[in-house]
Amino acid sequence: MTISEKILARASGKKKVSPGEIVDANVDLCMSHDNAALVCKKFKEIGVKKVWNRDKIVLLFDHRIPAESVKTAIGHKEVREFVEQQKIKHFYDMRAGICHQILPEKGYVKPGELIVGTDSHTTTYGAFGAFSTGIGATEMAGVWATGKLWLKVPPTIKIKVKGNFKVWVSAKDLILYIIGKLSASGANYKAIEFYGNTISNLSIASRMVLSNLSMEAGAKAAIVPPDEKTMDYVNQRMQKQFVTLQPVYADKDAVYENELSFNVSNLEPQLACPHQVDNVHPVSKFKGLKIHQAFLGSCTNGRLEDLEIAAKIIKGKKIPMSVRLLIIPASWDIWLQAMKLGLLEIFVKAGGLVLNPGCGPCLGAHQGLLAPGERCIATTNRNFQGRMGSPEAEVYLASPATVAASAVNGKIVDPRRYTDENTDIHGYEC
Repeated sequence: MTISEKILARASGKKKVSPGEIVDANVDLCMSHDNAALVCKKFKEIGVKKVWNRDKIVLLFDHRIPAESVKTAIGHKEVREFVEQQKIKHFYDMRAGICHQILPEKGYVKPGELIVGTDSHTTTYGAFGAFSTGIGATEMAGVWATGKLWLKVPPTIKIKVKGNFKVWVSAKDLILYIIGKLSASGANYKAIEFYGNTISNLSIASRMVLSNLSMEAGAKAAIVPPDEKTMDYVNQRMQKQFVTLQPVYADKDAVYENELSFNVSNLEPQLACPHQVDNVHPVSKFKGLKIHQAFLGSCTNGRLEDLEIAAKIIKGKKIPMSVRLLIIPASWDIWLQAMKLGLLEIFVKAGGLVLNPGCGPCLGAHQGLLAPGERCIATTNRNFQGRMGSPEAEVYLASPATVAASAVNGKIVDPRRYTDENTDIHGYEC
């Protein structure tokens, strides 16, 4: 069996499962953010008085914080009341950061587990060897009530990556390139497993980028087999002490629907162009294109290594008045680390605006919407029409290095113009 098949077999009490099979699985952990207000409503409609296990539910606010509207404020209030009524232990309100950073950072994610969240990019936790996937509010209400969820076992695509990145080329460029090759529907309801020396050499933070963005190819789950880096990270942060971790690995004779190979040795910085994530081209094809906003952050690239990369390019330079550079660390912990390292000072002195940890303008709710005719380059995960404001605006997705270099120049540029062969940009943890 593949990793996904093994995890779903264990979760459903079966010795073996096969692609296409429907299983009634026991959920190990579930997460909801601001949309927990809708889950609360659906849960109350079921008529169950208490959640199945308050220790296995993690709630927080990250999409619209502080509340940008009365409607959002009311939703937040309803969730806070529900948390108090149900005595939910793991509630962070808006005092932590983005959900997909917080769950691993606070030690909730473990290899081999089945994790669900009311957010499509819940696939992020696959970076730790978990089967994690996004579900809807009604499905989550059912999980809150029963602890179970029907799932169809997905077929698995095996992706092997070899080679070493050139300077200023990173995991974000790799996954954009892969999505461009697979297409936005190329992995629809399929699991992905990542292998190869390139993957082994990546930091935990960079692996999270791969699992996070795989959803944009339609992936149901995107798993990096756990290794020593994984186990060290998880052991340092585990919520429950003395828990024996049970990492899962594919059998040598596991059956894959497809096997793909990539070599990053000559990979150029990539750009996902409007208005689809799979509309991917080398940055060099669009260099010189004027930008009005640059956004560094999100659940894809708001971690410490991302801020470090950007700071190395921006340090000592000035952002043109024609460009709005927004920086949003993915969590409070990352914000504090960046402050101690002097990264935030570099951004502010250059003319950047550092905002509170959260999703910010990524979902088009607040903190940096675009006007008609404006163009933004961002480290986010989606560039759909109207995603970040006006449907007449454009969003280009790129790596932290490309976003930082473009912000400094006021136009899309290839970050390799700042080549420094002695710079290690892949060693920072998330």
